Amino acid sequence: MGKAKKKVPEIILKGGKPAAVILDIEEYREVLERMEDVEDLNMLDGIREKPLKFRHLKDFLKEYRFGV
Repeated sequence: MGKAKKKVPEIILKGGKPAAVILDIEEYREVLERMEDVEDLNMLDGIREKPLKFRHLKDFLKEYRFGV
């Protein structure tokens, strides 16, 4: 069997200008996933710009509260 044909998005006009888009639900979910991926990459870039800070394990354990 061949791959199902994707539906063409429908553009809703208001006053002759594009105002909304109707997408197939799977295509909508794919768009959301791609947006989340971009947000994750942007956050990762921000983390990489900060200098790394290391602490001794014993110092960390003094401050760490178990069961939280």
